[in-house]
Amino acid sequence: MDIDAFSQHFKDIQDPRQTAKITYSLFDVLFLSICSVISGASGWEDIEDFGEVHCLWLQEKGLFPQGVPTHDTIARIISRLNTTQFRQCFIGWAKSVSKRTSGEVIAIDGKTLRSSYNRDNRQSAIHMVSAFATQNGVVMGQMKTEEKSNEITAIPALLRLLDIKGCLVSIDAMGCQKNIAKQIVTQKGDYLLAVKGNQDALHRAVKQALAESISLPVDPKQIQITQGHGRYEAREYKVLPATALIGEFKEWTGLKTIGVAMGYRFEKKAQQYSLEYRYYISSAELDTSRFAEAVRGHWGIENSLHWVLDVSMNEDKCPIYNGESAEILATMRHFALNMLRAETSKKASIRRKQKIASMDIKYLDKVLAAGLKAVAEE
Repeated sequence: MDIDAFSQHFKDIQDPRQTAKITYSLFDVLFLSICSVISGASGWEDIEDFGEVHCLWLQEKGLFPQGVPTHDTIARIISRLNTTQFRQCFIGWAKSVSKRTSGEVIAIDGKTLRSSYNRDNRQSAIHMVSAFATQNGVVMGQMKTEEKSNEITAIPALLRLLDIKGCLVSIDAMGCQKNIAKQIVTQKGDYLLAVKGNQDALHRAVKQALAESISLPVDPKQIQITQGHGRYEAREYKVLPATALIGEFKEWTGLKTIGVAMGYRFEKKAQQYSLEYRYYISSAELDTSRFAEAVRGHWGIENSLHWVLDVSMNEDKCPIYNGESAEILATMRHFALNMLRAETSKKASIRRKQKIASMDIKYLDKVLAAGLKAVAEE
């Protein structure tokens, strides 16, 4: 693995330490930390332990000639990094290794890092908004919501950093805002926004416009049935041109399509039935098939990103909160997840790939090489 390719995306990160007091190179510490997270590390001591075990491997790459720093030193260095610079490095790398395709669905959703609550000053746990390319499972970027703020302010800031041209950006009801819709269209993308009570007039109009379609007999060819975890689910999707709404809702830039996703669920153990309707607006001209695919893709962010971060990478159990360390480590987990998914020679879960990487340094090299392939080919 060419370490120079890796360094391309970290060269712009400024070292916060005084030059005269630097013992360990910032790049060395960053490389160690990301390799450790790829291999399953969830805290500072894990990173130190990984470095000690694989010190010779690191030194063969020209890193840590004086040995690996302690976990306290690693924590001090990482927690003082500039989060904006680190975020830009991640997004630049993600762009280089994963090219967007026309019509690709980019799901934007938020997640709270529950153990990042700062016990010292009672600062709330941080909340990260991520952009996720649903087709290939790549995290494109992330943004922390500011304290006493929410996703409505973080989403526009994140969008400005992304290349969404030709893509369909899906966001839940929190992001159903006129300015967000306009920004997506301005950036030459299309939006698919869930509509709920926070946009009451729009919600009622969409619901009324689709009422007749919903009342039509079920088309068996359009029903999608799944089962698992003791429940049965059936989903049906309806779409219509937004012609009847455009005159009344001119402020929704580019509005072309409205749709509803109907979900029927039966809980076998509880013997309970439920029926749910989810309404959407879009600036794209969507048929039923494309609409259904995009809605399912957005729901997939929970299983393909949030669930993996929590269950496979123990994100919600990571009790790190000092300085900017929680946000930096969250971004490192996104680095690691993208790299692990890019390595396809081993057909295994993310958790299993992490274990293999921790035990087999040759496999870790393969993960790093797969994650940096596009950079090396530039």
